[in-house]
Amino acid sequence: MTPAPDPSIPEERLLRLAREGLGRGIVRIEPLCAGLGLRRFLRLHLDGPPGTAIARIEAPEDPAGRPAGVAPEPPLEPLRTHLEQAGLPVPASYGWDAAAGIDLLEDVGEVSLRRAAAEASPEERRALYAEACSLIPRLQRVADPGDLPAFRRRLDSAQLAYKADLFARYGLGRPATPAETRVVAEAFTRVAEVCDKSPQRLSHRDFQSENLHTRPGTRGPTLVMIDLQGAFMAPPEYDAVCLLRDSYTELSDAEVTAHAAQVRAVLPDAPDPDEFALRFDLLTLTRKGKDLARYRYAIAERGDSRYRDCVGPALRALRSAAPRAARRDPQLAALAELIAGLEEGSA
Repeated sequence: MTPAPDPSIPEERLLRLAREGLGRGIVRIEPLCAGLGLRRFLRLHLDGPPGTAIARIEAPEDPAGRPAGVAPEPPLEPLRTHLEQAGLPVPASYGWDAAAGIDLLEDVGEVSLRRAAAEASPEERRALYAEACSLIPRLQRVADPGDLPAFRRRLDSAQLAYKADLFARYGLGRPATPAETRVVAEAFTRVAEVCDKSPQRLSHRDFQSENLHTRPGTRGPTLVMIDLQGAFMAPPEYDAVCLLRDSYTELSDAEVTAHAAQVRAVLPDAPDPDEFALRFDLLTLTRKGKDLARYRYAIAERGDSRYRDCVGPALRALRSAAPRAARRDPQLAALAELIAGLEEGSA
């Protein structure tokens, strides 16, 4: 029996995009597994080359997913086009329907950096991460054309206060006391002060192993960046933290140190090693604090067990960074003490 069509899938718009952008019809629509966000992805199986395409469909935004007073994420275009023209590896576009919030994109396949790294030898894994690291300075050198929202958005005190609230509410694995909430808020405010004085460079914002996919190349796989829409301006260490302190693919301390040194040496702002190390740890605290909160929220409130394996790596990254940060800045000592007492199994 033929299954009933899914009324939530805008088939007529997808058919028109496929015809106009590729001259193809759609044979089958395959829903893809969703992540933590609300956006949906469909794989369209076509009746001719290129065989498949990805439909990226926006969902009605939840204002609770961003700080009050901060604008929602802008559309994928024209940022994707600007990065493509700058030589960055991004999916090709086959067209978009701005009114419906649909982008029709190149299908870059199922093999993420997460999967490729898990299946790679140590030498292959080092090469994959070296390639990923090489994209960070290239992204930071992209020129501001003057009219892209990504260059007007930044990691600021409002963003970091929002992350602090998430961490205090969900990241501890239990209700935070008023004193603990103050500790988190004051520490994240301190991080905001340091970030505000740092250079600001274009950052992917979610530069982790699930958002880098391998595209087969003539000399072996090459990485492609996906999920670009949230790009903003941040300290030059931000994307390195996302990649090297990723909870989907946990790297050893030796790997983190080696790859971080590789990145630092070629950044446009060439930060001093101590300055780089401090901001790397501070951004780890805020980034992984927020991530830990989102994982625990998804597990406890949405019953999404996929993120159980991410809790441990996020907490270990926090425990690694917090003592170093506190040694450099005594204002973070209370947060380091709080993090040291967190339990991995709480949810």
